[in-house]
Amino acid sequence: DMYEGNYIRLRLFCGDIRKLPDETISTVPGGVPVRLSVLERSSHTTLLMLTYLFEDNERRPDLKIQIYHDSRQADVLSRNCRISGRDIRLWEKQFDSMLLCRWRLNRFLYKWLGYLEHQGHSFKDSNQ
Repeated sequence: DMYEGNYIRLRLFCGDIRKLPDETISTVPGGVPVRLSVLERSSHTTLLMLTYLFEDNERRPDLKIQIYHDSRQADVLSRNCRISGRDIRLWEKQFDSMLLCRWRLNRFLYKWLGYLEHQGHSFKDSNQ
Protein backbone atom coordinates (compact mmCIF):
# COMPACT_ATOMS: atom_id res chain seq x y z
CA ASP A 1 0.00 0.00 0.00
CA MET A 2 2.83 2.39 0.79
CA TYR A 3 4.36 2.10 -2.69
CA GLU A 4 0.97 2.79 -4.24
CA GLY A 5 0.43 5.72 -1.86
CA ASN A 6 3.81 7.18 -2.85
CA TYR A 7 2.91 6.81 -6.52
CA ILE A 8 -0.40 8.62 -6.00
CA ARG A 9 1.28 11.45 -4.08
CA LEU A 10 3.97 11.80 -6.73
CA ARG A 11 1.33 11.99 -9.47
CA LEU A 12 -0.51 14.70 -7.53
CA PHE A 13 2.79 16.50 -6.96
CA CYS A 14 4.19 16.12 -10.50
CA GLY A 15 1.28 15.50 -12.84
CA ASP A 16 2.27 13.19 -15.69
CA ILE A 17 5.62 11.79 -14.58
CA ARG A 18 6.48 10.63 -18.10
CA LYS A 19 6.33 14.24 -19.34
CA LEU A 20 8.60 15.77 -16.69
CA PRO A 21 11.63 17.70 -17.99
CA ASP A 22 15.07 16.29 -17.16
CA GLU A 23 15.41 18.79 -14.33
CA THR A 24 13.05 21.25 -12.66
CA ILE A 25 13.01 23.30 -9.47
CA SER A 26 10.01 24.22 -7.35
CA THR A 27 10.18 27.36 -5.23
CA VAL A 28 7.74 28.80 -2.72
CA PRO A 29 8.01 32.08 -0.80
CA GLY A 30 9.98 31.56 2.41
CA GLY A 31 10.69 27.90 1.59
CA VAL A 32 13.71 25.89 0.54
CA PRO A 33 13.77 25.14 -3.23
CA VAL A 34 13.17 21.52 -4.21
CA ARG A 35 14.85 19.99 -7.26
CA LEU A 36 13.47 17.05 -9.19
CA SER A 37 15.80 15.38 -11.68
CA VAL A 38 14.89 12.56 -14.05
CA LEU A 39 17.88 10.19 -14.01
CA GLU A 40 16.53 7.45 -16.30
CA ARG A 41 13.47 6.85 -18.45
CA SER A 42 12.11 3.70 -20.03
CA SER A 43 8.69 2.64 -21.28
CA HIS A 44 7.80 1.05 -17.93
CA THR A 45 9.87 2.93 -15.34
CA THR A 46 11.26 6.34 -14.47
CA LEU A 47 14.08 6.98 -12.00
CA LEU A 48 13.89 10.32 -10.17
CA MET A 49 16.10 12.21 -7.72
CA LEU A 50 14.23 14.51 -5.33
CA THR A 51 16.12 16.85 -2.99
CA TYR A 52 16.18 20.20 -1.26
CA LEU A 53 18.62 22.85 -2.50
CA PHE A 54 19.96 24.55 0.62
CA GLU A 55 21.84 27.87 0.50
CA ASP A 56 25.13 26.21 1.49
CA ASN A 57 24.93 24.07 -1.70
CA GLU A 58 24.15 21.03 0.41
CA ARG A 59 21.60 18.74 -1.13
CA ARG A 60 19.61 16.45 1.05
CA PRO A 61 17.88 14.11 1.43
CA ASP A 62 18.76 13.13 -2.20
CA LEU A 63 16.10 10.44 -2.57
CA LYS A 64 16.37 8.16 -5.60
CA ILE A 65 12.84 7.07 -6.45
CA GLN A 66 11.93 4.34 -8.94
CA ILE A 67 8.51 4.83 -10.54
CA TYR A 68 6.82 1.69 -11.93
CA HIS A 69 4.22 2.98 -14.40
CA ASP A 70 2.43 -0.31 -15.10
CA SER A 71 1.88 -1.28 -11.46
CA ARG A 72 1.49 2.36 -10.37
CA GLN A 73 4.04 2.15 -7.57
CA ALA A 74 6.94 4.31 -6.37
CA ASP A 75 9.83 2.95 -4.32
CA VAL A 76 12.77 4.75 -2.71
CA LEU A 77 15.87 2.93 -3.93
CA SER A 78 18.45 4.81 -1.89
CA ARG A 79 19.39 8.11 -0.42
CA ASN A 80 22.66 9.91 0.04
CA CYS A 81 24.09 9.55 3.53
CA ARG A 82 24.80 12.99 5.10
CA ILE A 83 27.77 11.77 7.15
CA SER A 84 29.75 9.68 4.69
CA GLY A 85 28.50 11.18 1.43
CA ARG A 86 28.04 7.69 -0.01
CA ASP A 87 24.80 6.10 -1.09
CA ILE A 88 23.02 3.84 1.37
CA ARG A 89 22.35 0.66 -0.56
CA LEU A 90 19.60 -1.59 0.63
CA TRP A 91 21.36 -4.77 -0.52
CA GLU A 92 24.29 -4.11 1.84
CA LYS A 93 22.10 -4.71 4.88
CA GLN A 94 20.88 -7.83 6.59
CA PHE A 95 17.45 -8.93 5.33
CA ASP A 96 15.48 -7.79 8.42
CA SER A 97 17.23 -4.45 8.65
CA MET A 98 16.88 -4.04 4.86
CA LEU A 99 13.09 -4.35 5.12
CA LEU A 100 13.00 -1.89 8.00
CA CYS A 101 15.27 0.54 6.15
CA ARG A 102 13.15 0.28 3.03
CA TRP A 103 9.96 0.84 5.01
CA ARG A 104 11.45 3.89 6.76
CA LEU A 105 12.67 5.46 3.51
CA ASN A 106 9.31 4.98 1.79
CA ARG A 107 7.43 6.23 4.85
CA PHE A 108 9.71 9.29 4.86
CA LEU A 109 8.93 9.93 1.17
CA TYR A 110 5.19 9.68 1.85
CA LYS A 111 5.35 12.19 4.70
CA TRP A 112 7.79 14.50 2.89
CA LEU A 113 5.58 14.71 -0.21
CA GLY A 114 2.65 15.65 2.02
CA TYR A 115 4.76 18.33 3.70
CA LEU A 116 5.98 19.72 0.36
CA GLU A 117 2.42 19.85 -0.93
CA HIS A 118 1.30 21.64 2.24
CA GLN A 119 4.06 24.23 1.66
CA GLY A 120 2.80 24.78 -1.89
CA HIS A 121 5.54 22.99 -3.85
CA SER A 122 4.50 21.42 -7.13
CA PHE A 123 6.02 20.23 -10.39
CA LYS A 124 2.70 20.03 -12.29
CA ASP A 125 3.33 23.17 -14.34
CA SER A 126 6.79 21.99 -15.44
CA ASN A 127 5.48 19.17 -17.67
CA GLN A 128 2.88 21.00 -19.70
